[in-house]
Amino acid sequence: MITAIITGASSGLGREFALALKKRCPDIESFWLIARRREKLEELAKELGEDKCFVLPLDLTGEEYVSELTQVLSDSVPEIKYLINNAGYGKLDYFENIPVGDCANQVTLNCVSLTTVTRLCLPYMEKDGEIINVASIASFAPNARMTVYSSTKAYVLSFSRSLREEFKMSGKKLNCLAVCPGPMDTEFLPVANIGKGTSKTFDTLPRTNPKKVAEKALKMSAKKKAVYTPKFFFKFYRVLSKILPTSLVMKLAKT
Repeated sequence: MITAIITGASSGLGREFALALKKRCPDIESFWLIARRREKLEELAKELGEDKCFVLPLDLTGEEYVSELTQVLSDSVPEIKYLINNAGYGKLDYFENIPVGDCANQVTLNCVSLTTVTRLCLPYMEKDGEIINVASIASFAPNARMTVYSSTKAYVLSFSRSLREEFKMSGKKLNCLAVCPGPMDTEFLPVANIGKGTSKTFDTLPRTNPKKVAEKALKMSAKKKAVYTPKFFFKFYRVLSKILPTSLVMKLAKT
C-alpha cells in the first residue's frame, strides 16, 4: 500500500503538506498522520478521507513512540513513498532564561526524533521514495536568542544533505530534501513566544505562506533537489551566509 507519513501533521505546515500531497499524488493509498493531538489529526483525516488515513497520536519527545512506531511498521509493512519530517519547535529568549525541559525537548524533537523516525521508516521506503525534512532559514547561521533552535536546524540541514549523498553513493533512487522556510504565521510563533514587539527581526521579516511552501517543496523534491528556500529575500540570505564571515552574518540575523 503506497503510504505517506507526516509528522507534526496536526496544524500549520504539516497539515498543508498532507493536503498538498492529496492533490498532487492521487496514487497515495494511505496517510499516516503523526502528532500529539488526536482531535486535530482526526479533523485532518476527514478532509483527506478517513478511509485513507491512519491517525497516530504520538509524542515524539517521549520514549514510547519508538516501540509503538516500530511495531506498527512491522505489522503493516507499508510501501512508504513520502516521509515528511515536519515536527519541531523553538523558543525565543536568552538561553539562560529558557527552561531546561524546553532546551532538551527542542533537541529531542528537532534532531533525535527526526533521525529516529527516518531510520525506522527507511527499510520500508519505495525505491523512488522521497524524504522531506523541514529545517529553517535559522539553519544557515547561528541565531542568538534562538541558540538551541538554530543549532538543531543546522543539524537537520547537514543530516539531510549527507543522507542524500549516501543515497547517490549507494545507488538508491531515493532523495532527501531540506526545506528552509522563513517565518510563517502558524502555531510555531506563539509556541516560540514570538509576538509583536518581541523581536525587531521577526517584526520586519517577510512571511512565507505554508500552503505555497508545501506545494513548491513537493515539486522540488520530485526534481531530486537538495535544498529548497522560498522567497528571493531568504535565498539571498542563504547565499550571504556562505560567503560572509559567520560573525557578521550573526549580527545581520540576530533575533
